[in-house]
Amino acid sequence: MKLDELFKNGIMSVEESEKAHGMPWRDTVGSTDKENPLLYMPFWEWQMEFMKETLTNLRVVPAKSSTSNLDFSFNDNKEKKARIVNHCYASDEYRKIRMSYYDAGDNTQVFNSVWYPDPKYNLPVLGIDLLAFNRKKYLAIVDFQPLYDDEAEHATTFEHLLRPIKDEYDSLKGRMSAKFYDETKFFSQQMLFARFEDEGVVMEDLFPAFQRYVKTHVDLVSSTEADTQPSSVERVMTRQQEYDTYSAERDPATGLFAAMFGKAWADEFVYDFLFSLSERAEGGLKIPPMMGGGAPGGPPPSQPQKAPKQEARQIQKVVVQRR
Repeated sequence: MKLDELFKNGIMSVEESEKAHGMPWRDTVGSTDKENPLLYMPFWEWQMEFMKETLTNLRVVPAKSSTSNLDFSFNDNKEKKARIVNHCYASDEYRKIRMSYYDAGDNTQVFNSVWYPDPKYNLPVLGIDLLAFNRKKYLAIVDFQPLYDDEAEHATTFEHLLRPIKDEYDSLKGRMSAKFYDETKFFSQQMLFARFEDEGVVMEDLFPAFQRYVKTHVDLVSSTEADTQPSSVERVMTRQQEYDTYSAERDPATGLFAAMFGKAWADEFVYDFLFSLSERAEGGLKIPPMMGGGAPGGPPPSQPQKAPKQEARQIQKVVVQRR
């Protein structure tokens, strides 16, 4: 059985999974004039190494639908020169850690990861969302996403652990737009948030801050006493489900996925992989309109397509506006 098939079915070691679909990629499938075309690949590689070194009983979870058996581990659009790879893992500390890398050359680069603590720990979810458009506009979010509106409802408070880190990075102290997200719901006051145009911020500020937030989250989980009472576990799982449902309804990247891979795939991907505990909305995803009022799914592959740069600008507008 080929390596990619083993990965799809989750019957391989973590070390083997790292190589599936040619990961870590070294070059882009899109057009570029950059020496480092895969801007966020260092984040992916560091996180993989850190997970292997730090987490207990780290194992591969199949990246596929629980209902249709659709494989989410890889997808590409050769005509539009875009691809996405998705990994999913679990450990004794975390119920689910998912990682996604989206590559469309200089038009769009995305690294996204969410870490869900095992429900025996009443702790926030670690969310990471890094995007680059045309290598000119950048968006970054890293946060301990609270499951409750009141931090005191967590078994261990956490914002005091993040404040000293955030204070060191003025470039990451932006505020999220309230147009589509309520920053008081599933977002902490110590969220790293930035919109910027200086690519130097990525490695000078964002990369070390990201590393420190990830390490702090793992330390927090490791230092928290497990509560295995069924009622406590059920309460945490209920809140994680509410987090997934809230996020599935609002994640602006759904427009990007629909544009590149079709709405049917995007529906399954969002509800069965990205936010697999979410309650599926009637009629599936509500895709945000693009410029001119059209849906970002665009015409089927047999019909004429928009120029890649034009389409990237449209996707960028939707994503940035929704953040």
